[in-house]
Amino acid sequence: MICADGLVALFAFGGIYAAGTFGWGTIEIGAFGILLTITGSIGAFLGGKLDDRYGPKRVILGSLVILILSAAAILTIDPDRIGLVSVAPPAPGEGLFASAAERAYLAIGLLIGAVAGPVQAAARSLLARLAPADRVTQFFGLFALSGKITSFAGPLLVGIVTAATASQKAGMAVLIAFFVTGALVLARVNPSSPGEGVRRRRPGGAD
Repeated sequence: MICADGLVALFAFGGIYAAGTFGWGTIEIGAFGILLTITGSIGAFLGGKLDDRYGPKRVILGSLVILILSAAAILTIDPDRIGLVSVAPPAPGEGLFASAAERAYLAIGLLIGAVAGPVQAAARSLLARLAPADRVTQFFGLFALSGKITSFAGPLLVGIVTAATASQKAGMAVLIAFFVTGALVLARVNPSSPGEGVRRRRPGGAD
């Protein structure tokens, strides 16, 4: 639930933040969204492979670490600066994502899209391991509800902090807190003792 709230706000405000920082219009934001969809699909496929090999908890935690670092990196990008490095700001008529700062933002955004898919897919995989066999439907029903019932929290907090500080960066920094909190909570989960939902009957009827 906590991670989902952060992701909802991140995708809701990613384009808005870019519009405020770089002056992106409909074309740039639309192209950005299409590219995010592509990398998200690729990331979900690769995340499934990693899930099979290393387990869902490691996939989720690894993805959350990347999300935390990526969100922090985005906050260091300005039209004329990438971190501590000064770059030429965007100029009218230069073309789509022409400036170095825009390309850096785009690259980090695509990385975020690539790891967002595995977070959501591996969360379902982990729940399937933990849910008791006789309550799988209840667990997944609660899981689906938890991802929506507080979906307003991330955008609301981003909006409140942005309005209170008059800073988009401060508002977006709230998302890091969501991902850090989610990672800390997940770290306490023990997937080594799966619920009955993942037990399979062997030939002959033995568990």
